[in-house]
Amino acid sequence: MKHTRSTTSSTVPGPAQTFTGTVFIDGVRTPDDQSAVGCAHVRFAPGARTAWHHHPKGQTLYVTDGVGLVARRGGEVQEIRPGDVVYVEPGEEHWHGATADRFMAHVAIQEADENGQVVTWLDHVSDEEYGAR
Repeated sequence: MKHTRSTTSSTVPGPAQTFTGTVFIDGVRTPDDQSAVGCAHVRFAPGARTAWHHHPKGQTLYVTDGVGLVARRGGEVQEIRPGDVVYVEPGEEHWHGATADRFMAHVAIQEADENGQVVTWLDHVSDEEYGAR
């Protein structure tokens, strides 16, 4: 068993290269030689969202608070709420974030591939794509 005290990591802002708006990330687990699983608790201010991205082994999102949005490339924007679980297929381009007027938080779980890669970031989600509901 490995117990990591919460005082060993800090909340970090989501980088502007991969997020639009105000986002805060609390790392839960980084893939290592014991497990390929990575996990983070991500909090989005109203209007904030990820850029388009995909994961080599897929991603599971567990919504913990607020109201959010998620969409896959070419698909409709869907609303997500606390308790919702979203599974994104490996390689599926998608984005997720808060609605324009509500905060949203989720736990994001993904697995690293054999090269240690967990995500490939793409272009930012346009305001038009974000507002397409």
